[in-house]
Amino acid sequence: MRRVVVVAAAATGVSLFAGAAVLLTGEDAPEAARTARTAPSPGDPLTPGEISRAGTIATGPSQEHMKAGRVELLYVERDDDKAEDDRRAEAYLYDYADDSLIVRTVDLGDNKIVRETRGKGVQPPPSRREETTAAELLLAHPKLGRGVRRAYANAAGRELRSAADLGLRGLIYSQPGGPCATHRCVRLFVRLPDGKHLDTSRIVIDLSAKKVHTLEW
Repeated sequence: MRRVVVVAAAATGVSLFAGAAVLLTGEDAPEAARTARTAPSPGDPLTPGEISRAGTIATGPSQEHMKAGRVELLYVERDDDKAEDDRRAEAYLYDYADDSLIVRTVDLGDNKIVRETRGKGVQPPPSRREETTAAELLLAHPKLGRGVRRAYANAAGRELRSAADLGLRGLIYSQPGGPCATHRCVRLFVRLPDGKHLDTSRIVIDLSAKKVHTLEW
């Protein structure tokens, strides 16, 4: 499991190629060799296909909430539980409605969820999709959004088309006593095409409430 500090397996395959080598001719032999080389071994990182498959399986029970924007898939990574022999993945999802982190363990051999945990007060770093969502909320703000668009136009010589045009980096923000004590909040750093960064030091995006806060100091 990802080790998060903020108040945030392997199917054994027996190779048949040695015994069947005499049957492989022409283009079959190189293809078989490539398959043998690329099959993941115990301890190997997840392949892109495994990550996609694990994400699809893990989000299955949350599809309706994801469509409504309540739940977001953050990450998928290999399950490092050495007590398990199967190749497994852990998917991290965040439920904005009750501000809890959901971790679902997927058995990649059986293609099913084998374990689920849910906890509060755990805030992994924001995902790329969350950074984009935070930027969209910022652009939708009546005053701050105009400022971002104006700064982008000055730097790029053209109008901003979407949040994808911006260089984004997000960090989790927590403030005792305020909404961000329990909500998932992000401080967004925005890089413009000329390499300069916007002054967003006082801006906090509340992903749970879908609001933009301006800090006072």
